[in-house]
Amino acid sequence: MESIVIALAAGGLALLMALVLAWFVMRQDEGSQEVREIGELIREGAMAFLKAEYSILAVFVVVIFIVLAVFIDYNVLDNARLKELQSGGFGITTDGPWTALSYLAGALGSALAGLIGMSIAVRANTRTATAAGEGLNKGLRVAFSAGSVMGMTVVGIGLIGVTALWLIFQDFSIVAGFGFGASSIALFARVGGGIYTKAADIGADLVGKVEAGIPEDDPRNPATIADNVGDNVGDVAGMGADLFESYVGSIIAALALAASGAGLVALGAAGGADDFDSDLFVLPMLVAAIGIGASIFGNFLVRAPEDAGMSRLLWTIRTGIFTAGGLALAGTAVAIIVLDLDFRLFWAVVVGLVAGQVIGTATEYFTSYENRPVQWIAAQSPTGAASVIIAGVAIGLFSTVIPAVAIAAAIWGANELAGVYGIALAAVGMLSTLGITLATDAYGPVADNAGGIAEQAHLDPEVRERTDALDALGNTTAATGKGFAIGSAVLTALALMVAYSQVTGLSKDAFNLLNADVMVGLIIGGMLPFLFAGLTMKAVGDAAGDMIEEVRRQFREIPGLREGLPGVKPDAARAVDISTRGALRAMILPGLIAISAPIIVGAWLGGETLGGLLLGSIVAGFLLAIFMANAGGAWDNAKKYVELGNYGGKGSDAHKAAVEGDLVGDPFKDTSGPSLNILLKLMAIVSLVFAPVFIKVSPLIDLI
Repeated sequence: MESIVIALAAGGLALLMALVLAWFVMRQDEGSQEVREIGELIREGAMAFLKAEYSILAVFVVVIFIVLAVFIDYNVLDNARLKELQSGGFGITTDGPWTALSYLAGALGSALAGLIGMSIAVRANTRTATAAGEGLNKGLRVAFSAGSVMGMTVVGIGLIGVTALWLIFQDFSIVAGFGFGASSIALFARVGGGIYTKAADIGADLVGKVEAGIPEDDPRNPATIADNVGDNVGDVAGMGADLFESYVGSIIAALALAASGAGLVALGAAGGADDFDSDLFVLPMLVAAIGIGASIFGNFLVRAPEDAGMSRLLWTIRTGIFTAGGLALAGTAVAIIVLDLDFRLFWAVVVGLVAGQVIGTATEYFTSYENRPVQWIAAQSPTGAASVIIAGVAIGLFSTVIPAVAIAAAIWGANELAGVYGIALAAVGMLSTLGITLATDAYGPVADNAGGIAEQAHLDPEVRERTDALDALGNTTAATGKGFAIGSAVLTALALMVAYSQVTGLSKDAFNLLNADVMVGLIIGGMLPFLFAGLTMKAVGDAAGDMIEEVRRQFREIPGLREGLPGVKPDAARAVDISTRGALRAMILPGLIAISAPIIVGAWLGGETLGGLLLGSIVAGFLLAIFMANAGGAWDNAKKYVELGNYGGKGSDAHKAAVEGDLVGDPFKDTSGPSLNILLKLMAIVSLVFAPVFIKVSPLIDLI
């Protein structure tokens, strides 16, 4: 009970820290009247999109709530531990629509985390632009504090939600509903926000930079405001919901495996209901709690000297992350000793954290313009866009090697140390310091917005130089954050899949690759990430096409707009509306496929085929996600490397080629790639939640 209280207190501390950081951001100078007016346009557009998106998602959430309340009956599960836990910590029977209510709580938690993070981000952008006028470190502190609000909100709400539900019910099948709610909102938020931001970005850059030859974020460009809005709805609200789901999913996977007794043979347990210590339930929540305290400490170490270059800025970020990781490990060691658990569990956490750092460092190497891969892509720009695109694809493919080896080693090592439970614990360890790693990701869009505001408000060029430096760093740290999320998705999805097999009573032999049913599932599962990525890429292309035509129309039909005559302004509201409608329309189909595919396969083809589907999706989705995220990040920073004055700099043919490469990479890194990690975990947790249906209903194909 004391450990549970510690976890709840840590969640509360994270929310208190978020409140303090938000207060610090709001105390900063918002800037001139012109800066404030631009910020207000961005804020209004972002909130309007989120309101429209959440209105659609509310209908979806209600439908799933009803389905869960009516059809999910866990009494059919023949699992000794579940029978033992039929009465929760407060004597509440697990019979009833509790999973549905847990689902609702997860959906609300995910939506709330995204809303809070974005609300601060759209207020921090003007303040960051103004602070950058005083110095690089001041701009970094404001932007990073805004990002930290997102990080602390996600871990605070996530840990409190999971811990409170476990404290009340002590039944992972109910807590899994919380993860399902978080995953479903995350997928729609990430896909919808990603389509919005990339449609606006591509329209603004292609017509503005390439065709009209005007600077990025130029106030003459009708898509500029929509582009700035997109940074917030996609890279803040969408990303916050994404990592909220990753965070709670890793904890729930560990709870599920502890409850089912899966993988505990390595700890000296036989796998029965009475053969393992109840502290195995508490440990993942305690590791997460320790990570919160470590993240808060690491947050205060992020400082930069005024003359800092990219290397120094990166080292500043690393100092905070590495310190937080070291403190989290030390605290975890103490917790395991105090709980008198097998110390091999500590090494499983180490495996997860180390694997995360390896993936993050590899991602940084392949996406930072200070390293050879990105510089090599930029070197192709004088020969045209095709050369840039080919080079980016090559770098993206190469970049999968180190993360794949790291994840394979982590799975093997964690399993050797502590069984499948160790794999789930490794995922918890990897995300334990999410409070600061998410901050390094979420601050990037704030800095990007600040640069756009500086350009539109005609602030001193030195301000734009500083915000560009922070934005370039944000591109690299964002890619690193995506690497963490994707890596943890593999470990979490694998752990959830094993929990699904335990709950449904499927043995290891059931997943024999020589079994035709399993092979069918593998092929379907391997195909789904490609179908999903194709749908989201097409959605961005369609929405971007509408945006491009609108920007061209305004340049053509509004006299004096292209020339920048005094008093002539673009119709920014029209561009915002195009991105909004395109994103909301296109996000539905990919989301429905992700949720319905495991249900249809499980009901139609049976549990073994569904297990194969999960395995296939994990392998294919992991590699495809890494490829897309890293290729996109590399293209983006190759463009920035050219803009620094290399190969002719801004306005040159090489620059236009680099911009076109970046336009291809935009949906790679900000829509399709990061959405795939949610796809993996969502299908796994849907399988776990709907396991009673698959047990109760014979495979429909057997009835034909």
